[in-house]
Amino acid sequence: MGKRSCRLQQETIYRELEDVSSKEWEFIDMSEQEEDLIHRMYRLVGDRWGLIAGRVTGRKAEEIERFWIMSYGEYFAEKRLKREAGCSGRATS
Repeated sequence: MGKRSCRLQQETIYRELEDVSSKEWEFIDMSEQEEDLIHRMYRLVGDRWGLIAGRVTGRKAEEIERFWIMSYGEYFAEKRLKREAGCSGRATS
């Protein structure tokens, strides 16, 4: 391995360490139209977030992917339930 490939590997590792943990993510609010479009596009093209983001005005691929993970990922299921219970509890008060 040359110096260049070693340096690229070190940069990649450093970037991975800089990434924000998914535990710290904020929920992204999407309109019903945006959610519907994301669902339909996901069924058509799968997890090609850049392609989907191109169809959802004003959203980045990272936002779309984070929304999808937080809406349908198993890890966030408990947080979703708490959030929904909190929202419905405030609406009835």
